[in-house]
Amino acid sequence: MSKINHLKTPRSGPLADALFGHLARGSAILTLALLASILVSLTISAWPAISKYGLGFLTNTAWDPVQEEFGGLVMIYGTIATSLIALLIAVPVSFGIAVFLTELSPAWLRRPLGTAIELLAAIPSIVYGMWGLLIFGPVLATYVQEPLQALLTGVPVLGTLVSGPPVGIGILSAGIILAIMIIPFISAVMRDVFEVTPPLLKESAYGLGATTWEVVSKVVLPFTKAGVVGGIMLGLGRAIGETMAVTFVIGNFNQLDSLSLFQAANSITSALANEFAEAGQGLHQAALMYLGLVLFFITFVILTLSKLLLAQLRKGEGSKS
Repeated sequence: MSKINHLKTPRSGPLADALFGHLARGSAILTLALLASILVSLTISAWPAISKYGLGFLTNTAWDPVQEEFGGLVMIYGTIATSLIALLIAVPVSFGIAVFLTELSPAWLRRPLGTAIELLAAIPSIVYGMWGLLIFGPVLATYVQEPLQALLTGVPVLGTLVSGPPVGIGILSAGIILAIMIIPFISAVMRDVFEVTPPLLKESAYGLGATTWEVVSKVVLPFTKAGVVGGIMLGLGRAIGETMAVTFVIGNFNQLDSLSLFQAANSITSALANEFAEAGQGLHQAALMYLGLVLFFITFVILTLSKLLLAQLRKGEGSKS
């Protein structure tokens, strides 16, 4: 009887379907309009700096509000360097966490461990920054930076990367803090996409004698590559846009003396956080808005490259088949 009553329930008519379609289309258009308005407002606000410096702003290392001489290379370098360090650390660790939780972990440990890792994402960024400055920085200086300098001083290239005073703040410290912050995001996405792999595929591979690594590399990863790349891009976006934690540990130094990972530097987000409230109307504020516009385009380029990578992976998969 309940099934009959359910069948007699009137269905929504064409008007409701049309209304739903218009709402969905309107939501998409509204999102694009907001994105365009942000881009336009940033461009208008940054136009005085754009008209004066042009693309030379991207290669100029000077940042002197008193003399009104501005260049964004130091901040751009700091943003990219810390984000790359964070990815180099976070991606392998997150991959290991996801593989352990989906393939190796006993059932009684899987849920508590997964919950504990996800709780790291709930910690406010300012807490990470304070912990990095007061606790992690001195530990890094004493037990990592000083031994690395003693070991690599005089070695070409590597000696340059570890030069400078080992004070525990700088590009390396900011990159490690960012890695800790984005690990919960990347590992959670990887774990979720690994779990959607059909069990039949994995059981068939195990039945043929494949090892856990062979199952993960030849079955799970090819099936979930889009989700894995998406999780990595999510973590990268989180790292690029992080403000408070980086501000505490990067040193906020607007000069680029060398390519050392130990030196204090600056990032786009930390420069905006430190200077925007005190910047007066004029070229200083326009230069900061120019930095915000550059950060917008960096994010856009990274997203575009990720889409091209996924398209290339799908194309390669099709050619193999």
